[in-house]
Amino acid sequence: MIDTYVRKQLETIAAAAEERRAEDIIVLDLTDVSSTLEFFVICTATAGLQLNAVVQNIREKAREVGLPAPSVEGPSERWLLMSFGSIVVHVMTREARDYYDLEGLWIDARTLDFAS
Repeated sequence: MIDTYVRKQLETIAAAAEERRAEDIIVLDLTDVSSTLEFFVICTATAGLQLNAVVQNIREKAREVGLPAPSVEGPSERWLLMSFGSIVVHVMTREARDYYDLEGLWIDARTLDFAS
């Protein structure tokens, strides 16, 4: 079972991505399949400008729920990674998402539902 505080953080991140029109947002619970990773939020942005807008909105909304400033890997026109410690966010273009197939790599992870 996920801690209420962590659930709120995950919901906030997913909602922030959706606010900037990110698509195919999924949250993976990796706690049963990895000894070092806990949660992934993966979403798709259509282009570099939208990708940056999604990342910026997630950063702002995450701060509001008490998450520390993330470390951001990039910049890239195809994929930006934000690490909040136990929560790692992947904002990817469709091409990058199809190519790297993180969902396939972590096929045994549980998908959490944060449908709006």
